Amino acid sequence: MDDEMEKEIISDNKEAEALQKKHLSMLDRLSKRQQSRSTSSTEPSTESTSSFLSRFSELKSSIESHLSDSQSVASDPSQLKPHLDKISESISDLEKLVAQSSYFLPSYDVRSSLKTVSDLKRSLENLSSELIPKKKFSFKNKASKKERDSVVPESKQSIAPVYNSVQPSYVARDSPGFRNKTGEVLVGEFKESEIGEFTISDLDSCEVRIIGCIRALFIHRLKDCRVYVGPVTGSILIEEAEGCVFAIASHQIRIHGARRSDFYLRVRSRPIVEDCNGVRFAPYCLSYGGIEEDLRGADLDAETGNWANVDDFRWLRAVQSPNWSILPENERFGT
Repeated sequence: MDDEMEKEIISDNKEAEALQKKHLSMLDRLSKRQQSRSTSSTEPSTESTSSFLSRFSELKSSIESHLSDSQSVASDPSQLKPHLDKISESISDLEKLVAQSSYFLPSYDVRSSLKTVSDLKRSLENLSSELIPKKKFSFKNKASKKERDSVVPESKQSIAPVYNSVQPSYVARDSPGFRNKTGEVLVGEFKESEIGEFTISDLDSCEVRIIGCIRALFIHRLKDCRVYVGPVTGSILIEEAEGCVFAIASHQIRIHGARRSDFYLRVRSRPIVEDCNGVRFAPYCLSYGGIEEDLRGADLDAETGNWANVDDFRWLRAVQSPNWSILPENERFGT
């Protein structure tokens, strides 16, 4: 009897050892498989980042070279404006490259690239002001006066033409835009051709409607406003907004210092927020006659889902940032 029990114990031990070996073998295979997946998933990202940095550096050098050539081109006035326009388009292409690549780039590379783009824009603005300041400002003043003359007989005080709202005392930007208004409906229509930069600043309890395409949009210091914007082919920068609603579509959107505001977005890259609190996000819902054509022209006709992939540059932890959230469907506006 004792011999039989001893044999059973030995048999059980052998089975346990066999099972243990199988278990360890399985764990080893799973570990190797996971390492293989990790390696294969990181290599494309590293390769993509390296490819982006190489392409970015190449385009940046080309733009800087053209900027350096501007002084010599200025000797032929007929060539100067096309030359500067070409530089502006190249900078926009560089900005689009950053927007399209931001989903796989490390945050540091995104911030560094955006700063480079901003510096190039500033260099171009300074160069343009130096080489053609009189022509630039003279044209805008005449356009502004023409707009004022045409608007007065219509007595539409609630609808402000684009150039009529430019205040000479505000010198932060020379671009057309809406500035220093309270309780008004401000409408800009750009259906025939795309304009460059457009600025919206220092508005209180206003509604802004921009129909058509613009290249870049700058928004500063808005309170209790509603902003509805057609496709922006470059980037949108929002600074200091409180209690506002935005419906905007762009290749790149950066939001700084926003409070208690809702954003209905269509964006090619991940939206960036910084120093924000109580901001909520939902998909783009704007509609007007011809918007589908405008979106296709701006390469924004496809929904990427990035409206919900927000990067908070002030929140570095792995868990969800408490500064932004998804806007509940039952609280969203209709089209």
